[in-house]
Amino acid sequence: MQAKKRYLLVSVVAGLLFLIYLWGLQIGEFQQQPYHYPQIHQYHQQDYQYYYQRPARRWPELTEPLDPYLEGGEQEEDSPQLHHQHTSPHERRAIRDNIYKNKRCRMETCFDFSRCQSGFGVYIYPPQRGDEISETYQKILSSIRESRFHTADPSQACLFVLAVDTLDRDQLSAQYVQNVRARIHSLPTWNDGRNHLIFNLYSGTWPDYTEDLGFEVGQSMLAKASADVANFRPNFDISIPLFSKVHPLKGGSAGYLALSDASPSRKYQLVFKGKRYLTGIGSETRNALYHIHNGEDIILLTTCKHGKDWEKHKDSRCDRDNEDYSK
Repeated sequence: MQAKKRYLLVSVVAGLLFLIYLWGLQIGEFQQQPYHYPQIHQYHQQDYQYYYQRPARRWPELTEPLDPYLEGGEQEEDSPQLHHQHTSPHERRAIRDNIYKNKRCRMETCFDFSRCQSGFGVYIYPPQRGDEISETYQKILSSIRESRFHTADPSQACLFVLAVDTLDRDQLSAQYVQNVRARIHSLPTWNDGRNHLIFNLYSGTWPDYTEDLGFEVGQSMLAKASADVANFRPNFDISIPLFSKVHPLKGGSAGYLALSDASPSRKYQLVFKGKRYLTGIGSETRNALYHIHNGEDIILLTTCKHGKDWEKHKDSRCDRDNEDYSK
């Protein structure tokens, strides 16, 4: 009897091992075969319809770059090799890390909302004796002072604006202000820039334009023209247009927009007049402007006369562009 029980136990174990072996073979074949999604089936149950649909497909990843808009050799004028040709990647990274130490700043992390409980007051620091403020920055400060948000009491301020002119941070410019770093760090309510707004139109120096402001912005918000996407902090910094110094402080009379009497149609839809950079940053965009210039409602006039050696990079369109620009 004992022998029969042993034989029976061995048979059961062998059968189980055989079933496990077959099950493993089926799983291996299933993993090797591609999965075919079933067709859409429709079922009827009472007054309801049920559908089985395949899972949503992901967008395909692009492996090839998009075709450039420029034609022929125009793309070579703005090739990556010419970008930042006087600074190494390590130097550019060091400048960026030094100026923009708080890259992760957002309103919920670098802005003190408790200062705004009594209202949205904007305080402008008093200028120091001998300060030279450009006409453009003076217009910005004047528009704030004449608004209902301006306050002369810093304790009631939600936002702080510098009196020192930071619009032009090109070290070769005559409007470049020295010792900005020491001045802003000496402000009693600077607090690493928290609740401060800094305006800037130009930064860095040709031809690299590394966005070197010459001081750390800290936790302050930066209202900047031509901001680099690598440094721009979404939902915190502000992208502003690069406007001319002759731009008027105010436009139209009081209540002009409320009257809705602006002309519905204008003769010109788009107008631009400026320098066309033949090489370096910005050249690709401005060299392509002539594609949309039609001489009627879209007027785009550019000149090649930029820099001392512009004639070395002169192209076939420069003479015509310079002539139209001078008209």
